[in-house]
Amino acid sequence: MKLKAAYKVLIGLNILLFAEQLMAQVETGNTVQIRTIAVAPYGIENNLTRSGIYYDLANLLIKDSKLNSHHRIYPYARIISELKTGKTDLTIMFKYKELKDYVVYIAPLPALANVVIGLKGNRFKSISDLEGKTLGYLRGAKFSDEIDTNIKIKKYRTNDFSQGIKMLARGRIDAIIGPMEPIISAAYSIGMVNIFDEPLYVSERTPWLQISRKSKLQMSVNQIRAAFNNILTRGELKKLQHKYRIDALVGNP
Repeated sequence: MKLKAAYKVLIGLNILLFAEQLMAQVETGNTVQIRTIAVAPYGIENNLTRSGIYYDLANLLIKDSKLNSHHRIYPYARIISELKTGKTDLTIMFKYKELKDYVVYIAPLPALANVVIGLKGNRFKSISDLEGKTLGYLRGAKFSDEIDTNIKIKKYRTNDFSQGIKMLARGRIDAIIGPMEPIISAAYSIGMVNIFDEPLYVSERTPWLQISRKSKLQMSVNQIRAAFNNILTRGELKKLQHKYRIDALVGNP
């Protein structure tokens, strides 16, 4: 009797395992896997609520393309890994050298200025001014080749811009680096927007809509490009920037 009961349990477990595998195959095969970077205001996750400029923009693309999607907000490093394996189909973020053989670049968004910024009274006028200093640098991101390769500039990897700003305010780091949009957005979210000196502009990088080379979406690249460019032409990006208050908060270099 005990053997029979154990056999039934084993059969039950096998059925459950098969069902889970089948559901995973169905989800992966018929659903577009979208990942948005976990950087406000591009990808924002509060409890069960997700939003953000790139998050909403990608959802508009899926809606206009009449596709089903499974959309999550992940850190840079995880998205990069999933684009390589094909677990992620589509994302919006900067180009990365390690991804050049793994993704197809579909369409660019307006370029973003990357800055280094310190506290009031501590202005940096050149990259050489950063030598011997400690820079708060978002984990998984790459904002400036010149800074990345300068071993005299210390980098402290942060989980998000809010952490970097708090560390800056406490004197644990000397400056932070990144696009102005998320830095100012994070500063507003924690009530520290008036603590900065003038920024040092160190680079300009362009976000791209990109698709994994292992994705089935490659067969629809031209249609996706046309749909996305139509969204940009309609002014949807500007609307989202206004929605998340970025156009009012960030000036141009």
